[in-house]
Amino acid sequence: MPALITLLTDFGLADNYTAEVKGVLLSRAPGVTVVDVSHDVPPGNVRVGQYLLSRTWNRFPAGTVHLVVVDPGVGTARRALAAQAGGHYFVAPDNGLLTVLPEDVRFVALPVLRDASPTFHARDVFAPAAARLARGDRFEDLGSPVADAVSLRPPAPRVDGKAVVGEVIFADRFGNLISNIPVELVKRGARIRVGGTEVGALRRTFADVSPGTPVAYVGSGGTVEVAVRDGSAVRLLAVSVGAEIRA
Repeated sequence: MPALITLLTDFGLADNYTAEVKGVLLSRAPGVTVVDVSHDVPPGNVRVGQYLLSRTWNRFPAGTVHLVVVDPGVGTARRALAAQAGGHYFVAPDNGLLTVLPEDVRFVALPVLRDASPTFHARDVFAPAAARLARGDRFEDLGSPVADAVSLRPPAPRVDGKAVVGEVIFADRFGNLISNIPVELVKRGARIRVGGTEVGALRRTFADVSPGTPVAYVGSGGTVEVAVRDGSAVRLLAVSVGAEIRA
């Protein structure tokens, strides 16, 4: 099977950055398949990068290389990492992006050569390392072992009396609000509140309510989500990432 590299960044598609990184990958690992996960992470938003990585990496075949660049600290003393976990490989800055990986994760610090641009490590440090992994180079040969990678744990829900209290951790392009509350923690018949608005008990899908009506349901990631049928929960409820959700 051809080597796979996924690419997740905050670069967007309006500029040259994504194309330059892809050029390095295709030049250094000829024949590799590059899959765009997203380039629409809000600039510098490590939390969103974490979430998108957590939802996607394990849907790919074992051996896939995941290049993840949301790097507000580019050019500083923050380390550049490669990681191995769950039969997959990862290349990313050491800023907590990779905290969502399984417990068996191993890290190495990548060397940053003197001629690497201090503002474009994605092209000059991360992409070459990802290409090496895609070519079959040994993970251990990429750098020196790291035992203290930066940890940035995603927010966890808590119990408040009879309610479970979480928060919105992501808002998708449809305006749907994704929470960090697993359905297993929600009691039968619980009424869901987001911000100051009650949206009712969990439903099965969007069409279970009338157009323009908020609906709470279990999303494809197994957590409580809130949407507006044929509309945007972000706009109608005037809430977004960080808003409290109670179940």
